[in-house]
Amino acid sequence: MAMATAPAADVPPSLPTRSSDLCDQLGSAAQLCEAAWQSYGGRASASGRIQTLRCHEDAGLLRQTLETSGGGRLLVVDAGASLRVAVLGDRMARIALDHGWAGLLVYGAVRDTEVLARMDLAVFALGRTPLRGTGNGGGALGLALQLGGAQLQPGDYLVMDPDGVVVAPQA
Repeated sequence: MAMATAPAADVPPSLPTRSSDLCDQLGSAAQLCEAAWQSYGGRASASGRIQTLRCHEDAGLLRQTLETSGGGRLLVVDAGASLRVAVLGDRMARIALDHGWAGLLVYGAVRDTEVLARMDLAVFALGRTPLRGTGNGGGALGLALQLGGAQLQPGDYLVMDPDGVVVAPQA
């Protein structure tokens, strides 16, 4: 059973926490991040400010980032849409929870999905695989990302829920 929406951090109260409401409020300014997102975490939805990270089949920098204070933010991970290896599993999700991250949006694969489903964390990804990526630390933090037709910048507001993923640029 999916849990309620994770609280949004550092967000004006006028910003909705449901994707449909955010689209209604912003109209054409809302950016829909169109991809075949699947929900794997115990929370069905989350909203908040984002941090961005790009890595390809390497979870080292992702782990380092999750070990910093999340402050209720969401981490958007561009893993190059790779479904060959997972960049997130149950141990890294536990690190995210322990450091205050509200959720992760992974443009790639995750693993340990039965455990992720029991965690109080929103995790959306393109797919799953049992094979894990490397931990060499490759990648970059805090970049502008282009995912599913949406431009995502650190500090943007994002809502991810069963209806979709929507970005409000620097709202």
